Amino acid sequence: MTRVAWLNGITDVPGIRVGHAHDLTALTGVTAVLAPAGAVVGVAVEGSAPGTRETDLCRPGNLVEKAHAVLLCGGSAFGLAAAHGAMRWLEERGIGLPTGHATVPIVPAAVLYDLGVGSAAVRPDEAMGYAACAAATDGPVAQGCVGAGAGCSVGKALGMDRAIKSGIGTACIQVGEVRIGAIVAVNAFGDVRDPATGRILAGPRSDDGTGMLDTTELLLAGAARRAFSENTTIGVVAVGGTLSKEGANKVARMAHDGLARTISPIHTMFDGDTLFCLATGGPEVDVTAAGTAASLAVERAVLNAVRHAVAMGGLPVADLG
Repeated sequence: MTRVAWLNGITDVPGIRVGHAHDLTALTGVTAVLAPAGAVVGVAVEGSAPGTRETDLCRPGNLVEKAHAVLLCGGSAFGLAAAHGAMRWLEERGIGLPTGHATVPIVPAAVLYDLGVGSAAVRPDEAMGYAACAAATDGPVAQGCVGAGAGCSVGKALGMDRAIKSGIGTACIQVGEVRIGAIVAVNAFGDVRDPATGRILAGPRSDDGTGMLDTTELLLAGAARRAFSENTTIGVVAVGGTLSKEGANKVARMAHDGLARTISPIHTMFDGDTLFCLATGGPEVDVTAAGTAASLAVERAVLNAVRHAVAMGGLPVADLG
C-alpha cells in the first residue's frame, strides 16, 4: 500500500517558496508562490467573474511550458499590477525564460475583490509584489489574514454587513514519495462547510447574529443579494513530480473538487474562482492520483483559511465550536 500522510503546507513541496506582503489597515495584500527553477504550469478558471493574467500561456498548445511564480492578489483588477514587481524581482536574479535579448520571468496571476473592506483606495502594486517575492521562503507559511488573505471574506449573500472574515490557508499531502500542496485565498460568495459533517462553518449571519444561514437556501428562495463585486477564491496547487502541461491543466481542474466540497455554492456568476497548478519535477506522477490528492489539499487549505482568520474590518470570525 502507498503511504499517505499530511504535512504542513505548500512549501513542503520541493522547489516552492511562498511570501506575503500586505497592508492590514487597508486590508489588501499579495501572496507570491515562487518556483525559481521553473515549474510546468496549468490553470483552471471555473468562476464567471475572473481577473487574471497569463492564463492563456498556461494552457496546452501554447509555446511556454514553465512559470517562475504565480501571484495571488487582492485589489480586483488593479491588483494585477503586483505581477510587475514579481517580474522585476525575478529578473534581477536572472530567473526567467531566456529569449536572446532578455530573461523574461513568466508570472501568471489572479486577483480577488477585497475593495469592500478596509480602503478601496489602496491596492496591491508593483512595490507590494516585489516585497512578497523578497519575503518568500521555503519555511512554514503564515495563514489567515495575511497576504492575499488580508481582505478575504465569505458568506456575502446578504451583503458585507452580514459576512464572515476569512483569509488564506495552506495544506500538503504526501502520497508515496510525492508531495502535493495547496494554498488558497478564500473570498467566496458562498458558505464554507465542513465536508465531513456538512455543517456551515462560515456563512451569512442571522438577523440576531447568533447563527449562520444557508446561502443555497437564500439563493433558491430569491432572498440573496447578487452583488458581483465582492468575491472570488484563488489559489495554487503544487505537485512535487513530473507532469506534462496537459497533465498540469487536468490537475488544476480536478483541484476545484476541493473547492466544491467546502464552499457552497461555488463557481457562481459572482465568483472568479481560479486555481493554478505548478509541477516542479521529480518522479513521474499519475494524473488522476495527483488531481485527487490536490483536491484534498485544497479542501484542507480552505478550512485552514477560515480557522486561522481573525476579526478585522468590522467582520467577525466563524464560531468553530
